[in-house]
Amino acid sequence: MSASRTFCALPYIFILCLGVALSGCSTLPSQENRSASVAFGDTGNTRLGKAVTPRVGANPGYSGVHPLAGHDAFAARLLLMSVAERSLDVQYYIWNKDMTGTLLFNGLYEAAERGVRVRLLLDDGNTSGLDPILAALDAHPNIEVRLFNPFVVRGVRLLNFFDFSRLNRRMHNKSFTADNEVTIVGGRNVGDQYFGAPGGVMFVDVDVLAVGPVVKAVSNIFDQYWASESSYPVERLLPKADSDAFAELASAISRVQNAPATEEYVSAVRDSSLIRELVAGQLSLEWAATRVISDDPAKGLGLAAPEALMLHKLKQVIGTPSSELNLVSPYFVPGAAAVAAFTALAKQGVQIRVLTNSLEATDVVSVYAGYAKSRKPLLQAGVQLYEIPRLLPDAVRQFKSDGRKPSGSSKSGLHAKTFSVDQARIFVGSFNLDPRSEKLNTEMGFIIESPTLARRISHTFLHTVPDNTYQLGLSDSGHLYWIKRLKEGGQLQYEVSPGTTFLQRAGVWFISLLPIDWLL
Repeated sequence: MSASRTFCALPYIFILCLGVALSGCSTLPSQENRSASVAFGDTGNTRLGKAVTPRVGANPGYSGVHPLAGHDAFAARLLLMSVAERSLDVQYYIWNKDMTGTLLFNGLYEAAERGVRVRLLLDDGNTSGLDPILAALDAHPNIEVRLFNPFVVRGVRLLNFFDFSRLNRRMHNKSFTADNEVTIVGGRNVGDQYFGAPGGVMFVDVDVLAVGPVVKAVSNIFDQYWASESSYPVERLLPKADSDAFAELASAISRVQNAPATEEYVSAVRDSSLIRELVAGQLSLEWAATRVISDDPAKGLGLAAPEALMLHKLKQVIGTPSSELNLVSPYFVPGAAAVAAFTALAKQGVQIRVLTNSLEATDVVSVYAGYAKSRKPLLQAGVQLYEIPRLLPDAVRQFKSDGRKPSGSSKSGLHAKTFSVDQARIFVGSFNLDPRSEKLNTEMGFIIESPTLARRISHTFLHTVPDNTYQLGLSDSGHLYWIKRLKEGGQLQYEVSPGTTFLQRAGVWFISLLPIDWLL
């Protein structure tokens, strides 16, 4: 080893030794005598309860669902916070300290000020920099914050590596429930890129607002995670909030509220009539048998039984496709078993179409490398593969269209996780078809028995996706190519992944050689 390499390695050796030392003196706090709480059951007399109860009663056994657009997805959360009277139960994987994230933090605080009980459960993998805000929120008598699989060492998080087997398991669930009467479930995190806010990359995403019996089921799942061994009260993890913490929260809120970009975005949100229509009993809802499924929270500690895992439940509820499977997954790493299953279905005549991120659009190159290994066998089996480009025309964002008719293109990345089966039922949730969702992260989502919504996804694959994405093909000699259809007719064919450099493609090739699929 050269002197320069030894010198460069010294910081990492120091971190390693310090981490080992800290492992002997840093442990998670006790879980004894945590406060216990469950979802309120007597919320029928709330404003939301009075709005939805008659419609639920007129559709016995069914839940009413409404897919949410980009602006509407933000508006729904913000406005539900403003009309909630009893409770807000909020569970997320990522909550960014940007414009939309700060506005929603403020919405939680204002709800608590009105007397609403707020329970906020966040995965701790992405809370770096949020500790003062979370401590300040938790100090409010009507707000309790818990962190799932928390980091013991809060500063330099790499120092927690000694607990990697636990910390590698994350809570990927997303749910937002107001007064145990209305819920939002899907794949969308909290942050500007998930809500179509200006600036940066915008994710094509999908989630669903629901009323009816499925709401109580979502609340039951939230209660299970809230009470799980992996959920720790922040008051036992963080220093008690002081005046500086409250000042930081107030400063962040004020800074965001007074920014010019905020007023433009919020004015667009005010134009959303979604919650006004919901409260008035006029929101368009698809009434369908709807079921929520999730992993047992014990998966966060590697202790869940196989039959309690999401993939097993999906197979049980969805069954075997007989004619058509349309799959949207930003992180698509099927692995040998899934490739074999797709191949068997294709041989039985099932039409399989998959939409995922292209290399130029993905935000996780290692995931694309895992997917790249399965492309040829899937194409050989007859599976149709489509990749979303980096620049996506605004007007064709089928999973986030909010009724407006924008023009031009924006930097985009696919984040929606949904699939339809036999034009009869759909899944919308947080589950990706990859080893991490299957074995490591906890997940949840809706299965909706709705031919209307299933046909909508099928129609998108037949008419919108082929015209606005890259379709992969396989030549007679076994080489991959990418087809881009042109608006004026004809098509372009690329022999390498479009919009990428040699070094990017070489990096994918190298990563694909590494035995890390289980980490993806």
